[in-house]
Amino acid sequence: MRLLPLPAFDDNYLWTLVGDDGIAVVVDPGDAGPILAAAADGLRPVAVLVTHHHGDHIGGLAALRERWPDLSIHAPHDPRIAPATHRVREGDAVEVGHWRFDVLEVPGHTRSHIAFHGPEIGEGLLFCGDTLFSLGCGRLFEGSAAQMLASLDHFAALPDATRVCCAHEYTAANAAFALAVDPGNAALATRADAVHALRAAGKPTLPSTIALERATNPFLRCDSTAIRDAIAARLGRLPEDRIETFAELRRWKDGFRT
Repeated sequence: MRLLPLPAFDDNYLWTLVGDDGIAVVVDPGDAGPILAAAADGLRPVAVLVTHHHGDHIGGLAALRERWPDLSIHAPHDPRIAPATHRVREGDAVEVGHWRFDVLEVPGHTRSHIAFHGPEIGEGLLFCGDTLFSLGCGRLFEGSAAQMLASLDHFAALPDATRVCCAHEYTAANAAFALAVDPGNAALATRADAVHALRAAGKPTLPSTIALERATNPFLRCDSTAIRDAIAARLGRLPEDRIETFAELRRWKDGFRT
């Protein structure tokens, strides 16, 4: 089995899970080109997993269905993802190729965003779309801070070793913000150094792990004293609760410039 982060656009990854026989599952193919190119080397997609409706995640669906008419497309209940062949929601299980995924509803970035968790694939595998990024999280385009925080809590409860396959290579920029928020976090400093070394070598910083994100990602650390103190300093008072802590942290990130 291979897990391939096929690059697309400026910073997207089209995650592709490939069996030893070439059978593959593709996640969020905003561009069909990298998948079609990989097919020339023996890749045989049998299914697509879609986390949400944004164009950089679904733009290649029509071309892939044209190339493979029997391709199944598993997507949330959202009419904006018109090519879907199977609609899924929280509690559903998707069995495709050699693998089984549990569907998690994780609104916040969009109202219908879902994720796919393969608890028995290696030590666990999570395709989280744009809800969770390494050292960050997605912007709140359609959902509320409370929804996004609940979605991140859902992820944080997964086993430590779960590999986190985010849809964008944002880790270096997120590290700069995380260090501004949580400068005393030794694990974060170590992670930031590793990220810069990987990017300097032209390598992906992903997948991450749930354990690593819990230790270093400020958006998963809203209950920590360090994050609460940083938000209190911005507000000039203690935040009312963890939702306000998260909401202010997200606003801070939205306006952050290095």
